[in-house]
Amino acid sequence: MEDMIFYDRMQFAFTITFHYIFPQLTMGLSLIIVYFKWKYLRSKIEKYNNAAKFFMKIFAINFTMGVVTGIPMEFQFGTNWAKFSELTGGIIGQTLAMEGLFSFFLESSFLALFIFGEKLMGQKLHFLTGILVFLGSWASGYFILATNAWMQHPVGYEILENGKYVLQHFSELFTNPWLLPAFLHNQVASLVTSSFVVASIGAFYILRKKNIEYGTLFLKTGVIFGVTSSILVAFPTGDWNAKNVAKYQPATFAAMEGIFETEHAGSEIVLVGQPNMVEKKLDNKIAVPNILSFLTYQDWDKQILGMDKFKKEELPTNIPALYYAYHIMVGLGTVFIGIMSLAAFFLWRKKIYKIKPLLWTIMFLVPFPYIANITGWYVAELGRQPYLVYKLLRTTEGVSPTVSSGNTLFTLLGFVALYMLLGLLFLVLVGKTIHQGPKHETH
Repeated sequence: MEDMIFYDRMQFAFTITFHYIFPQLTMGLSLIIVYFKWKYLRSKIEKYNNAAKFFMKIFAINFTMGVVTGIPMEFQFGTNWAKFSELTGGIIGQTLAMEGLFSFFLESSFLALFIFGEKLMGQKLHFLTGILVFLGSWASGYFILATNAWMQHPVGYEILENGKYVLQHFSELFTNPWLLPAFLHNQVASLVTSSFVVASIGAFYILRKKNIEYGTLFLKTGVIFGVTSSILVAFPTGDWNAKNVAKYQPATFAAMEGIFETEHAGSEIVLVGQPNMVEKKLDNKIAVPNILSFLTYQDWDKQILGMDKFKKEELPTNIPALYYAYHIMVGLGTVFIGIMSLAAFFLWRKKIYKIKPLLWTIMFLVPFPYIANITGWYVAELGRQPYLVYKLLRTTEGVSPTVSSGNTLFTLLGFVALYMLLGLLFLVLVGKTIHQGPKHETH
């Protein structure tokens, strides 16, 4: 049974991790595309229009890969997690269906119109299709986060005699106190990824002395969006999320912050430390006293419960993984604020285009927002364990009893091979698009 659960979780973790590489770029990039198109309508300067169409090509490649990698994930609800789907389908099935019927349809339909319909529709309608693509991509994130928010903090439900969960109040799905902070944090984090991608392409063009006009435009735009989103992802959205975890999942909060023992006065914030699960402490700890209490409750002396105050079965099942994922996310977020603030300063001084070490740094930092986004999701999912639906349905109760661990391992290996090929194809297509660059078009 343990092997079966392990492989079921490993397969879902791998497929969703690979899948999320793509939508985290499209959600943020759609806003930047709308910005470029808006700038073109206001200024009539052709480079803004070409920039919008260039990034829509990259958007389309990511969108296609997201669709392809998302399909196997959906099937796993019916194969590996059939019991979970049977019990909770009356609730999560509604938000997942709305994501497919409304947001996916909106995004995919108007994506095609944006790419192929500019001359037919005219510039204002073309701009409108870009807005609708943006709305579709963000609506998709909203419905997915509504599903996850219910699993993190279940509301508005009733449990029938057969054990199935049904909604009592549909509106409570979308007024869930967990939803808005998680959605805003997720969307701003996707904008961080998109900003770094745009800025890095600009830095690449400048360093290669190719497409200089577009390189300066992309770098400037990426830095402005990047410094704004990097700050917003920490405060207020990240702060709001952390306070939600402290309020609704206190055992998770203690684990991700590395609080093994409850302190009588205010709690320290750990900067460096490694969880020692044998001795129940952090090794090589570097911490600042009372800061965590102030950040969480605006009270320097407020007590925060440590893991010693919870039963073992209430604690997350993999505390070290949760702790490291959280600190990787926060650490990278701090680096992003520093780098983008420095870049914004030199942009303001009009010197950024000549500072090669900074340009190289921006270019090679591209993978790290992806890592930060994915570890952020790991924090949310590892923190909820050992539950699929927090405090209601354990992970062990949601697996499919008829799917063997051997079958799951075999298909997992197949997914790994297939997704590596898809990843290679993705890099080739995006690389070719960047190499070609935005093309000047005559009208």
